[in-house]
Amino acid sequence: MQLAGTDLRLIRVFDAVVRHRGFPGAQVELNIGQSTISNHITALEQRLGLRLCRRGRAGFRLTDEGAEVHREVTAVLRGLEDFTANVAGLRNEMVGTLRIGLVDAIITDPNCPVAAAFSAFNRRQHAVRFEISEDVPQALQAKVAAGELDLAVGCYPTRIPGLRTIALYIEGNSLYCAAGHPLFTVPDAEIDPLALVRNRAAGRSYWRAGHSGNRTLLHTRAVAKTIEHQLILILTGDYIGYVPDHAARPYVEAGQLRALLPGEFHYPNELALALKDGPLANLAVGTFVDDLLACAGGAR
Repeated sequence: MQLAGTDLRLIRVFDAVVRHRGFPGAQVELNIGQSTISNHITALEQRLGLRLCRRGRAGFRLTDEGAEVHREVTAVLRGLEDFTANVAGLRNEMVGTLRIGLVDAIITDPNCPVAAAFSAFNRRQHAVRFEISEDVPQALQAKVAAGELDLAVGCYPTRIPGLRTIALYIEGNSLYCAAGHPLFTVPDAEIDPLALVRNRAAGRSYWRAGHSGNRTLLHTRAVAKTIEHQLILILTGDYIGYVPDHAARPYVEAGQLRALLPGEFHYPNELALALKDGPLANLAVGTFVDDLLACAGGAR
């Protein structure tokens, strides 16, 4: 099948429907009606000779062939964007889409250089569109390796092949409990460390077995995907848990949280930049990486 201009329109509509897992979200993004989207999907199916999805009252669902076609569509669309960005780079122009992944709850850390990097980049002449997404560290690494993200900032104690990481800054984490917890009013001098680790704890679902939160706390009874949701659990007064100090600070200042034996139950967490091995995709990616590292006090 040779791609024509109309085919690109059809596959962009198909991509939007898949990303939004149905027609409603795609309608908003594309600013076209449901019947038009349906006609485009039907036209693409006829063009390919494949059934791409099932749609109706039961909802939207990709067929196996549709899932495979979408993987190819993603590669085609990304290739077109890379072509545009690379050609612009030959003219020393920065265009295209820059996809950046971040772990949650980093904006409250005064050491985090991400916001400063955006400011530095935006002082340059460019026509780049940013797409920022949030995910857990393992998923961020996988997306960078697969080319779904250009770069990602997170904590990567376990690294996957095909990636390189560059340290950015250190984040402090301490063990906290909330007002209402039995330990909240107990002086540190009266807290038994051996008894402390037996308290019911709230952790994070992506922590591996060797993480401090799993290694030192013996009774993790709840897990959350994000720090914000973990804080919700700890603020009930029913759990203790390791939380970044910068994320806990507003609640400490409001008298809602306290650190427990911070001299003993504390660990540093390295936040790093994850990039795909090899040359950077285009001028925009390279420039943003340089700005990020400069704001972090490092160099590529």
